[in-house]
Formats: sequence, C-alpha cells, structure tokens
Amino acid sequence: MVDETILVLAATGGQGRAVTEALLGRRARVRALVRDPERPAARELSGQGAELVAGSLTDRRSLAAAMTGVAGVFALTTPFEAGVEAEVVQGRAILAAAREAGVPHLVFSSVAGADQKSGVPHFDSKARIEAELTSGDVPYTILGPTYFFDNALGGAERILGGVLDLPLPPDRPLQQLARRDLGAFAAEVLLNPAPYLGQRVELAGDAPTPQQMAAALSATLGREVRHERVPLSAIGNPDMHAMWTFLNGPGYRVDVPSLHAAHPEVRWTSFADWVRVTFAGAR
Repeated sequence: MVDETILVLAATGGQGRAVTEALLGRRARVRALVRDPERPAARELSGQGAELVAGSLTDRRSLAAAMTGVAGVFALTTPFEAGVEAEVVQGRAILAAAREAGVPHLVFSSVAGADQKSGVPHFDSKARIEAELTSGDVPYTILGPTYFFDNALGGAERILGGVLDLPLPPDRPLQQLARRDLGAFAAEVLLNPAPYLGQRVELAGDAPTPQQMAAALSATLGREVRHERVPLSAIGNPDMHAMWTFLNGPGYRVDVPSLHAAHPEVRWTSFADWVRVTFAGAR
C-alpha cells in the first residue's frame, strides 16, 4: 500500500470516482472529499477503503483542512450547476486552499482545447483557472480530457430506439475518452509525480466518427442504429452551441498514437469496447 495519502475532490462524481477507484486499485491511501458522507455513493467509497471528509469546492476552509498532510490532490471544477463564473470561484478556492495547506502536487482536470482560445464558455473558465494555477507557486500537473464516452448516455433512450444524435458530419472524427482511462492516467500522475510536474497533458482514448459510433452501437445492440446529424441551429444552450461549433471547426488536437505509445500502462479503451460493456444486455 502507498503510505502517503492522496485527496480526491468531488469523489462521488464521474471523474472523481474514476480516480478514487484507480488509486484504491493501486493500494493507495485515498481521502475522498464529498458533500454528504451519508449518501450511498459516499458510503460505497468508504466501504472500498477511502477515508471520507465532508466539504465543498467553494469552501476554502474545508478544502484546506482536507488537503492538510496529503501527498497530492486531484481537483476539478464544474460550471454545470451554477455557471462559469461560479466555476472560476471554485478554482480560486481550491488554489487558495492548496497554497494554505502547502500541497506538494495538485493535479487539475481541465479540458482539452482550453488553451486554444476556443470561445467555449466552459473551456474558457477552465483556461482562467489554469492561468492562475500556472502563475502561482503550487506544484501542478494539468490534465485535459476530451469528450467522455459517457456523454452518449444522455441520449441512451434515442440510441435504444435506433438513433445516435450528434451535431457532427458522419465522417468527422471526435476524440473521446473513457472516464476509467482518465482515472488510470491521473492515478499514475499522482503516484509518480516527478515526470509530470509543470506539464499539461491532453487525453483521448479513441477518435471514432459518428458513423463508426453508430456501427459499434448497432453491432452491440444487434439492430441498426443510425447517426442523425443535429443542426447547430437546433442547439439552444449557448455553451453547448459554442462547444459543438468548436468541435465542427478546429476541434481537439490530441496526438492519440503518441500519447498511447508513451503510456502503455493505461489500457486505453476504444469506443467499441466501451459500448460492448456499457450496453451489454440492452438488446
């Protein structure tokens, strides 16, 4: 077991849980920051061996208390509850707490493309946090995940009905990532920080086109799933409209072959493999 403790923020969320489980799988000591330790998802992490601490991403005092004595911190912020300005507030609270606690290594999960002046609100808010992190004195690594495979589950009902809705041309590759692979990569960075200090690493596991995604879904479900291109004009949310405009334009720029060659320790998941596991039994 790794003797030093790693703190994972928002440990019951999609990313936080993946990182927590990857660390526990490597026998690391994990301190998990959760809003409510009595919630079933938190109790489940406790049952797996994580130490639970209560706190929030905007409460500097609870963050600093949780960060005391740890070897590293996995941090993330979210705009999807209270907006992008609230996300920047979260980032500043995390950075202030890390300075106060003397955190030796902060791993911040941002987003791929945040450094491209994309004009996507939730990319730009993360870019602001990145700028404050890199100009400060807290040792850091920045991870930039691409589009998560799990995002497809927002349209699961439509997929099971035979349609994959995506606002992309059928032959346009979309770089994507399994949360499990983010967890594995983050665990490696947290447990072996020296090669990654001061680095910004963007992550993608696969780059299927919508046509290929639909074919993988068809093969697993045993019936046709066709891609239907959603017009950008039909996306009413300004943030999502900006994101899909970016993905139709410059898009992510991860050098996937080089990334995978440099990190064979991660069992990079293809979209087809993710579909086979996720939609198993849904025929």
